[in-house]
Amino acid sequence: MHETSRLSVSVIVHDPATDRIATLHYAKRSWSPGPAWTVPGGKVDPGEQIHTAAARELREETGLVVAPADLRLVHTLQVKEGWDGNGGFLTFVFAASTFTGELVNTEPTKHLEARWAPATALPGPMFPTTKTALEAYLAGGPAFATYGFDDTPDHHRLVEA
Repeated sequence: MHETSRLSVSVIVHDPATDRIATLHYAKRSWSPGPAWTVPGGKVDPGEQIHTAAARELREETGLVVAPADLRLVHTLQVKEGWDGNGGFLTFVFAASTFTGELVNTEPTKHLEARWAPATALPGPMFPTTKTALEAYLAGGPAFATYGFDDTPDHHRLVEA
């Protein structure tokens, strides 16, 4: 079994020239209620720095390359219970507007599609945590949210864009 921490990262790649955001259409998995849109990201390996993990996950999932130093932390999300049933986790959401490479679906067994989406017309349904982070980023804040606690909706519901 591959040991992982309960830290995760996401990267909002925002192309300022076109006002588009890199999105991935996640296929239904054993832990998800159905296919949903998200932004690139994944788990932080034990001992790995979070900004390095974010750049690695972005490259692995999309082919886009960003230097860890060019990532800006824009949101942190505390999730009470992950869909995998293994407890809570923290997601650190970074933004990048400087990148190289072409957006491609490098993991077709996990993702149905990789697509540049207009920031004003993001696809859905979207994972609720992704939607929360994207809305906060596009609105300029807040920089922190929780999900799945008593004050938040059912975390198994996908959210239309």
